[in-house]
Amino acid sequence: MIYLALMNKLICFWCAVLVLFTSCHRDSILQGKTIFNINLDEGLTSLDPAFCRNQNTIWMDNQLYNGLVQISDSMKIEPCIAKSWDVSADGLLYTFHLRNDVYFHDDPLFKNGIGRKATASDFVYSFARLIDPKVASSGSWIFSDKVENKHSFIALNDTTFRIRLMQPFPPLLSLLTAQYASVVPHEVVDYCGKDFRNHPVGTGPFKFKYWKEGEVMVFLKNEKYWEKDKNGSPLPHLDAIRATFIGDKQTAFMEFVTGKLDFLNDIDGSYRDDILTKSGQVSQKYKGKFILNSAPYLNTMYLGMLVDSTLPIVKSSPLKILKIRQAINYAIDKQKMIKYLRNSMATVGDAGFIPEGMPGFDAHKVKGYMYNPEKSRQLLAEAGFPNGKNLPEILLSTTVGYRDLIEYVQGQLDQVGIRTRVEITQGASLRELVSKNGVNFFYGSWIADYPDGEDYLSLFYSKNKIPWGPNYTGFNNKQFDCLFEQAHHEPNDEKRYALYQQMDNLVMQQSPVVILYYDKLVNLYRNNVSGYSKNALNLLVLKRVVKAP
Repeated sequence: MIYLALMNKLICFWCAVLVLFTSCHRDSILQGKTIFNINLDEGLTSLDPAFCRNQNTIWMDNQLYNGLVQISDSMKIEPCIAKSWDVSADGLLYTFHLRNDVYFHDDPLFKNGIGRKATASDFVYSFARLIDPKVASSGSWIFSDKVENKHSFIALNDTTFRIRLMQPFPPLLSLLTAQYASVVPHEVVDYCGKDFRNHPVGTGPFKFKYWKEGEVMVFLKNEKYWEKDKNGSPLPHLDAIRATFIGDKQTAFMEFVTGKLDFLNDIDGSYRDDILTKSGQVSQKYKGKFILNSAPYLNTMYLGMLVDSTLPIVKSSPLKILKIRQAINYAIDKQKMIKYLRNSMATVGDAGFIPEGMPGFDAHKVKGYMYNPEKSRQLLAEAGFPNGKNLPEILLSTTVGYRDLIEYVQGQLDQVGIRTRVEITQGASLRELVSKNGVNFFYGSWIADYPDGEDYLSLFYSKNKIPWGPNYTGFNNKQFDCLFEQAHHEPNDEKRYALYQQMDNLVMQQSPVVILYYDKLVNLYRNNVSGYSKNALNLLVLKRVVKAP
């Protein structure tokens, strides 16, 4: 066993050496190719989909791997390696019928170095790996409370794969669009172990070439890729993807402006006013120089308020009083905030916690809070604090990146008599405090893990209270819980969305959160780029992209 483990490490070592040797000749590798240049400003820690925990990793893994299903730009579930599927009447058995023409990328660890066909047993291996404690995948939550063990994943034959659930979970297909659920080959993963992070092999439209960490990464076109575009032409259209790792956002923007990058995600606050008018239009200075791609983004920006009165920290907090929480909700002019602090690149959060862009979102059926300072003052008086008299100062915690926004909120609350003190905390420290119910009033955001409203409402299910889940506000409502559990037994999407809307209305009525806004994605593309996606997950899809000379 020791000898085998040593040989495995040696194989991966020489693969790494080969990658480094190849990187010395990268200019010749890319010469004459159509290259899509991007920058990953937050760096990258792994290309193993089992550790696909942040946006940059999701983006790059989406080029290298496939799963059973995929998500369309309109947030619909579409076939991928699974060409069709069946769900049993009790909602416990999902049977997937796989394509027979999907192959892993060529790699020295395959027989004769040629990528073999991906089969149902590869999904058994990949999904069992996600829930293996020894792997410690950050994506284990996908299956950990839904299947009994690894034997819940079954290969009936090479092209038939089955998942057996312990309880019905209608959003499962949405969940399986996550990059965590990508298929990987056991030969390569078993040989490379943790080194699979920088020796990735998938079935996706691009294949890994090299990665000099912190400097450059290159993927090449997968010539054997199985998907075709709507005209029947093979995908992908690009020859290569080249990623740099420039951490400074202004430097990255200048690289984009000068044509060295083809794509830029988001517009940093340090130069937002230079690029966008307050109404969200491209400024005269940059008009016509690039394509601005904007759309709803499944990201709810909010203020959370701890409401679990059994917690010592809440017993002396004025936020335990419903009318105080509602007064805070009415006190903030969100339209003005978005216009002047976000250059209109957001949607006012006057519906529920589920954001615009999510299937089932309906601002007419879920009623949140609109700006009404007089109503806010009235509620304060009814709570026993007319004009804020005798109301204790409330500590509001945020991170430095949102200081301007929270100081705006502080000013709005002060105008109705609610005094706050803003505390700036490091991101990791604030997340830890929130995850331990250690702060009464905090700034937060929730980006969709998968395109189903259940992901957002899970933050208010009582059984998800800390430390078992993400119920950061300590919300507890029996009617909500009953509806949440009922939704897990409702396979009809429209009926399930109606249950979600009832739950969202309950949350708004009890006000454990203040919905500030629903985010918008902001992508910049060079004028010679077409075929890009516009989806509410801000998922980078490059297989259909065309770059003209």
